[in-house]
Parts: sequence; C-alpha cells; structure tokens
Amino acid sequence: MSAETHDVNIHDEDIHDANYQPPPQKTIEEIMAADQEDESLRRYKEALLGEAQVEKIIVDPNDSRKVIVKKLALVVEGRNDMELDLSGDLSQLKKQVFVIQEGVQYKVRIDFIVQREIVHGLKYVQKTYRMGMPVDKITHMVGSYPPKKEIQFYLTAAEEAPSGLLARGTYTVSSVFTDDDKHIHLKWDWCFEIKKDWE
Repeated sequence: MSAETHDVNIHDEDIHDANYQPPPQKTIEEIMAADQEDESLRRYKEALLGEAQVEKIIVDPNDSRKVIVKKLALVVEGRNDMELDLSGDLSQLKKQVFVIQEGVQYKVRIDFIVQREIVHGLKYVQKTYRMGMPVDKITHMVGSYPPKKEIQFYLTAAEEAPSGLLARGTYTVSSVFTDDDKHIHLKWDWCFEIKKDWE
C-alpha cells in the first residue's frame, strides 16, 4: 500500500493517557469568581483572560466549536512558510505535497481560534507513515487558551528531517488537534516528500 493511499487511523490510546484525569471544566465566570480575596491572583487572571472576561467571545456564530483550527505551516528558517489551509475540504490536502530538503531543521505551526469558553489541555498528535507503515509519532502539549478574537498559534520545537538515500520519498501524516476532555477539534491527513534538494 502506498503512502498516498494509506488510510490512517489514530486510536484513542494514541492520543490520550488512560491514567490522566483532567481538572473539572470551569466557565470564565467561575474562574473569575474564585479567589477574589487574592489580589495578585485576581490581577493575573484579568491579564490572562483579557477581553474574554468582559464579553463572551464568538468569532463565528455559525460554528459551535470552541476551537477552530485554521492552518498548519511548516516553518524553515530562511524560506517562506509552507501552509495548509485547514478551513476547507480536508480530503484535498493530500494533493498538496510539501517538499522538504533532507536533514533540514523545521518547525510545525498551527493557527487556531478559541471562542466561547476557555479550552484546557490542547494537544497536537502527529503520526507519520511511509508506504503504509508507521515510522514516527509525536505528541505536543499545546496548553490552555482563553477565547480571543485574534488567531492564536502554537509552534513546535525544531525537528530534523530524515536524511540519506533511504529516507527520501513520500510520507503521509495523520494529525489530530484535541484536548484534555477528548474533544477532537480537527483530524486531518497530509503529505510531505523528503528530497535531496529543495525544488
């Protein structure tokens, strides 16, 4: 089975630690009402939540999700970011293959909007396959975010692309953006190709 046609499945145990118990969900109002006697904590929460404490921020009233994932980008120093638009038809993403020079350092950036409520324990899980066989799995703890009108983003630490003749070729990636409460905010598949040189 080729990497281009591989149907990737990420199972719940691939994403969530069975022993982890997330903290109870609280609304913005509940968070602001707690610990009112602690002045420094109150100021910290006001700074963290900003405008979200004053109004319920809804960026897209037609979208009931708390997290709207907009874009994934491969970031390589000295080059323009290679971007995938995640707001359209996700089934078309595999047709847009990123070319990466072997051995190069790259980062993954995810742009997203948080609306309505605070989202706790965002997590980005990425499983990479070559010719239908799993070759890598990475989990990034993204963190907790308040609602904002602006796009927020997460940038991974730098990773090194594989190098050498055997590493060259096409890889399929299955990505999931989830949280502590096991809400799958977005799941998508995409491809990249390792080549000796940039095209």
